[in-house]
Amino acid sequence: MSVHVEVDLTSRVPVYEQVRTQVVAHVAAGRLRPGDRLPTIRALATDLGVAPGTVARAFRELELAGVVVTRRRSGTVVADDAAPAHVTARHAAAAYVTAARAAGLTPDEALDLVRGALLG
Repeated sequence: MSVHVEVDLTSRVPVYEQVRTQVVAHVAAGRLRPGDRLPTIRALATDLGVAPGTVARAFRELELAGVVVTRRRSGTVVADDAAPAHVTARHAAAAYVTAARAAGLTPDEALDLVRGALLG
């Protein structure tokens, strides 16, 4: 990975979230492009001075959002369809789902709100 990731261990933002948001920002800015390889979990954890599990969680979150894919032998790379607009939309969708669940909405109620917003 040719971009720099930093973490603030004194921040209230969890370290995994700091890593995740920085990778998303690098993709959105075009500094990381589809097919670009991220460092290994162990290497990035060592560089940042954090536990490998912390970086692994960030990578899992990125994979669930479709920003990266993990492939045997080639490691974790930026997903082919990780265009900046898609990354931003996926992140917003994930945040919305979290908020909708916290509000106690059913999946149908949450989708109705999205449909209404798209029509408005």
